[in-house]
Amino acid sequence: MYTNASLKEIRATYAQHLVPQLVTAVVIIDDDLNIQYLNSSAEALFSKSLNRLYQQRFLSIFTHCSISTERLIQVLKTGQDFTDSDVVLEFIENYHITIEVTASVALFNDKEHILLECKQIDKQKQISAEVFQEQQWEAARDLIRGLAHEIKNPLGGLRGAAQLLDKELNPDQQEFTSMIIEQADRLTNLVDRLLGPNQLPRLEMHNIHEVLEKVRQLVSMDNVNQIEILRDYDPSIPDIEIDTEKLQQSLLNIIRNATQILDESGVITLKTRIATNQTINGKQVKLAVKISIIDNGPGIPAEIQDTIFYPMVSGRDDGTGLGLSIAQTLVHQHKGKLSCHSYPGRTEFTILLPLPKRV
Repeated sequence: MYTNASLKEIRATYAQHLVPQLVTAVVIIDDDLNIQYLNSSAEALFSKSLNRLYQQRFLSIFTHCSISTERLIQVLKTGQDFTDSDVVLEFIENYHITIEVTASVALFNDKEHILLECKQIDKQKQISAEVFQEQQWEAARDLIRGLAHEIKNPLGGLRGAAQLLDKELNPDQQEFTSMIIEQADRLTNLVDRLLGPNQLPRLEMHNIHEVLEKVRQLVSMDNVNQIEILRDYDPSIPDIEIDTEKLQQSLLNIIRNATQILDESGVITLKTRIATNQTINGKQVKLAVKISIIDNGPGIPAEIQDTIFYPMVSGRDDGTGLGLSIAQTLVHQHKGKLSCHSYPGRTEFTILLPLPKRV
């Protein structure tokens, strides 16, 4: 039969030897939200040791965290646990992870502290989100193609009838048929844009930075708000098979979206890197070119972030919702992936283009 003293000793021994070995990241913070303990999994997750983070305010080690201070303090006040399965942590080094967090009250050094159990879920979330978004995107494209053809057929007949009628009318009445023809042409043009590019890319070996420099030059010529455009290129990136015109159009659509919401304090950064072991459209790719377009604007509204690449979805009142959809199509034609991560103060569009295997 165990005594209370021996049970306490057993618990302490298990805590001492097992908690550091847990795969789940364990963080203990005090009532001032200062870090008191990290196990080895938490050190790996945050890429920093306990010695470095001890007594640092938990939220200060991130540039952005989707859990608020008030929510953490509420755990101690009420004693009620909470679990959040979609917490985004943005680090000072400009990379982010998605974790599942359970927060509860735990005794530590004979005082109540907040215990955070964290599990990184980026890969699972990314794969499931990509599969779902790919299915939805394809369904939306098929629906629009069907609607577009249904609209174009009667529009052609309407325009032809207006042209015939125009010949029978006197000049005073021809302004009405001219208006019908003009609006029919406008709708036809809109439908063609909805259908998006239908020609396959003409792939040739090119330097990705030449394309980025051309885009930067074009945007700078129409930079009314004098937005600062910074470059952060990796010169070691080899030439890659691309259609320069199509990729240029994709980049322009993304960057011009940013310039339309930024003011004089706006900054856009064009960044290139080599990315390893990436999943692109369900396939594992060892090496890829990663192009990032980063701005310091207000961010994309949370309610449309999952559908931002669908046709007719826009974060602006005067937007058509076609620019990003076309950009997505053009990147897909390169067997690449276009994604977005956004919160107030930082929006990052990322294009991943697979590098061919070296012989």
